[in-house]
Amino acid sequence: MGSSRAGVGNYLPNNHVLDYPQQARVLAALVHHAQRLARRRWRQLVWLSGDASQCRSMAQALWQAHAWQAPLWVGDEHLSPRKARTRLGAEHQLVVLDTHGAGFDPEVLGALAGTITAGGLLVLLTPQPWGASPDPDYARFADHPWHWSELSCHYLSRLVRQLQASTQVVRWHAGLTLHLPQLPARKPDDTESGDSDCLTADQASAVKQLVGLKRRRPLVMTADRGRGKSAALGIACARLLMGKAQRVVLTAPRLSAVESVFERVAALCPDGRRVAPGQFVLAQGSELVFLPPDVLTEQINAQQEGGDGSYLMVDEAAAIPAALLGQWLNAFPRIAFATTVHGYEGSGRGFALRFRTTLDRLTPQWKALTLNSPIRWYSGDPLEALVNQLLLLKAPLPIAQPDGGAAATMVLDRARLAQHDAVLEKLFGLLVQSHYRTSPNDLRQLLDGPATQLRTIEQTGEPQAVLVTREEGGFEPALADQVARGERRPQGHLLAQSLATHAGSREALTARWRRVARIATHPERRRQGLGQILLQEDMVAARQQGVALYGATFGAEASLLRFWLALGFRPVRLGISRETSTGEFAVMVAKALNSEGEAVQADLSERFQAALPSLLAFELNALPSAVLVLLLGQLPSIPLSDREWQDVEDVATAHRDPALARPALQALAREASQRSLTEPQQQAHQQLSAWAFQNSALANTHNDAIKALRLAVNSLIEVK
Repeated sequence: MGSSRAGVGNYLPNNHVLDYPQQARVLAALVHHAQRLARRRWRQLVWLSGDASQCRSMAQALWQAHAWQAPLWVGDEHLSPRKARTRLGAEHQLVVLDTHGAGFDPEVLGALAGTITAGGLLVLLTPQPWGASPDPDYARFADHPWHWSELSCHYLSRLVRQLQASTQVVRWHAGLTLHLPQLPARKPDDTESGDSDCLTADQASAVKQLVGLKRRRPLVMTADRGRGKSAALGIACARLLMGKAQRVVLTAPRLSAVESVFERVAALCPDGRRVAPGQFVLAQGSELVFLPPDVLTEQINAQQEGGDGSYLMVDEAAAIPAALLGQWLNAFPRIAFATTVHGYEGSGRGFALRFRTTLDRLTPQWKALTLNSPIRWYSGDPLEALVNQLLLLKAPLPIAQPDGGAAATMVLDRARLAQHDAVLEKLFGLLVQSHYRTSPNDLRQLLDGPATQLRTIEQTGEPQAVLVTREEGGFEPALADQVARGERRPQGHLLAQSLATHAGSREALTARWRRVARIATHPERRRQGLGQILLQEDMVAARQQGVALYGATFGAEASLLRFWLALGFRPVRLGISRETSTGEFAVMVAKALNSEGEAVQADLSERFQAALPSLLAFELNALPSAVLVLLLGQLPSIPLSDREWQDVEDVATAHRDPALARPALQALAREASQRSLTEPQQQAHQQLSAWAFQNSALANTHNDAIKALRLAVNSLIEVK
């Protein structure tokens, strides 16, 4: 099929108001253009700009001009943008995204683009002019005391420039002009799958490997959006349940992410039924069960999940910390990890880079599989290429530079950054690969978030490390008191507000903070101290600017906590429940930068230390022992008394019941956390600490376990 033009470049002269016959010709041209797209199995974006009433009138006319498959309108008085993500898994041939009123949500564009089928149009309605000022959707990240109208709009300005320059966009000015771009020739796609349930050969190969999972040979399946990854999981689950598996466990950051898996199982197993939102049972009794990451981890720890013969399918694995995936890897002999490489849900590239070392260590015979062929459209699709460009879904990783000794940092001008797409892409690519959850909304926050700063280390124009920070606190005392009492909840100020609300510290809100939002280092430049350089130079600058405290919040994982402790930060709060999407407890750390900060940190540390032992016995009894021993090292050092040493020795070398010497064993665990221990002693320390503070099952069941505890205590006894 040769190159062709669907209509003429300027369908109407500028400043010409459409009459009815002209409107009919414009609509006919658009429908004809969609039919040309359908023959190529492509989709395209239509940018309809102008007055709100005119735009809506024209979009409604287009809606009625053709028998579109399942058309969808997202905007005021229709499906709200917040609910648009419920359409995941659905298929639409026409989607109208109206930004008049509610504003533009980047993630909604990313989500809806994946639902549009071949021959479909995504009609984006925007004001004219657009991008010169923030829109109401900016209210979602306008932290107190900012109003959304006061923010910069670098992100929207970039978006408009991209749309104006793109050759992939149908530009339609309401009442004025219509520009239809050329459609290039398309090479035919090979879609023969050889499997009646699969739409591409890629998908058929994936299903075959998923059904044939081998013990200790996990499968890692990656794909761009629209490649049928979740459908492949569903087909494989159905075949396993109808065959050799009695139970398949499915997990993802949230149930909605795997809805298409359940739908595929239901279609292939008509004799089964969905007895609960996360449970599908076949007639013969086999079942597919969804468990959120936090619940799955708790059941693994309680030995209620995993073991011989068990299957686990992990979807959107990029949104789950690698440490948690490694824990599941040990529990399930047959396991598959699937993730989107590029998408609004988050990037799978960082997952692949970080998790590879865990796979190599624990299961060196793991297999990788990539799905390349699109399902709902063919390769070369104009809409996919445009959305990738607008949302930076394929932001490239910068080129790693050789270690050149001393590295200088610089603070970036965000207005200038937004004008230089090549630099912005590399910077965002660096952030994407380092964090397990990065979405298009993060790009907007990066460019326009209030009190946000970017500091980087660059070499020959290639960013090697980046630090993103946000200013917090500085509240008036009256407002700080209302927040601490739970009477007010101003937007933003994550760390400072949490410390006021949960720790009761008013001073944590009246003091000025700088919080680390993201820190990323090129994977080939890690362990060269670049992150430490960024933090140290930024703390010097923050101190000079009158900031009282520097802080961060992150998942309580031992290596991360160890990094912050080594830099002089101290824990000031620990979440008492696991994050549903990560399965980890959140920890907050702080470092004082001046005398005011020292007073606040001292108070927060005292509160934290006083609460920790009782929290470990109840709410935090599932905290990983490697994290536990690091936190015990933050408690005040208190030497054991002669009586406590006697109790410890009686447990280690005699027949004293450990439960009756718990205070002494807790004292030993705290004392040992201040020492330099050998690797066997570190393991013993973790065992003792988990039993003494969290009532772990180590010494509560049988004699062998008690013997193991006595050996652990004995290895930690220090000659007095």
